[in-house]
Parts: sequence; C-alpha cells; structure tokens
Amino acid sequence: MAAPDNLTIVDISGKYTMNKDLSDNSTDEILRLQGVPWWKRKAIGLGSVTLNIKHYKDDAGAEHVDIDQTLTGGIPGTTEKRTLTWTERENEDHLFGPVIGKSRRTKVDVLEDEFLKKGWTDDTLEYGVIQSYVESNTPKSGTTWIANQTWGMEKINDERRYVRHVKFTGPGGEDIECRLVYDYLGAA
Repeated sequence: MAAPDNLTIVDISGKYTMNKDLSDNSTDEILRLQGVPWWKRKAIGLGSVTLNIKHYKDDAGAEHVDIDQTLTGGIPGTTEKRTLTWTERENEDHLFGPVIGKSRRTKVDVLEDEFLKKGWTDDTLEYGVIQSYVESNTPKSGTTWIANQTWGMEKINDERRYVRHVKFTGPGGEDIECRLVYDYLGAA
C-alpha cells in the first residue's frame, strides 16, 4: 500500500512491510556476505519483514529512529536504535553480530555515491535523507563488510513509498546496490 502524501522523511513513524515484488533481489547475497547462516537467510526469504518505526526528537532536540523488525509469525528480527547525530556506536546484533554504526540526516549533495543520491521525492531532497552507515566490528566478528544506506520517500508506479538504498561492500570487495521498497500499513 502506498504511503499517504503527508508522510515525509521528517517523521516516518508507522508500520511497514517489505514489498518483495518492488524490492531488488540481492538481499540474500548481502546476508550471506554478512555471515548470516543459510537457514536464517531462507527463513527471512520465505517470510515477510515488518518494520514498526518510532521517529521522534528527544528533550535535547536530537532526532531518533527506533525500529523493531518482526518476521512472519511474530519471529523477532533486529532492533535498530538510531540517533541521528553521526556518532559511532557499537552494537551486538543477534543477526549481524558485532557492528559499529552511525546515522544522520543529510542533504544528498554531500554523499559521494550516486546510487545513494538518486530517485528521491522533492520533499525528501528538501529535508534530507536519513543516512545509516554500519560496518562489521572486524576485530570482534572476524569479517569485514560495510552497509551504507539512505532512507527516504520515492514515487514508484505513481505511488509514494518508503525506500532504502543500500550500498553494500562485502569482505572480498563485493559491490552490491540494493533498493528496498516498503508498503505502508498504517500507524504503529
């Protein structure tokens, strides 16, 4: 389902599910390169991923995006707690292992990669995309990968959608570009 016109990247609070027909088909390869076991990748591939997003500012004015993911049948996925201050934070993710990440709101003209810049609605360009940069904590995980993402709104088939662009670099230098498109399910 399309997102309403008044839903912008300023506040993406709501419930979303990944639209597999509109999303790129490279998520399994990215998960494999991140070291996710075959059986977990198959469960993720067969099920639906739902995001419950709470987007808010704290008392100090810092912007936060908290995301709880669930798979079909209520199986818990990862939990993302993002503070958009571009400050590195370590996390022990039950799916991806030890990671280091940072997030911010930014204008696309400061981004280097063209894939992360293109396709956004005018309001997303005006307010800035959300950039999420996460890499494996190599000394703790024993692997090396980078997932550089931008989040925003796009028009796809004349419908407004929440979208993530993922620029992934794998342990062997693999370079994967993946667009994840979500259906809006309503308020969380």
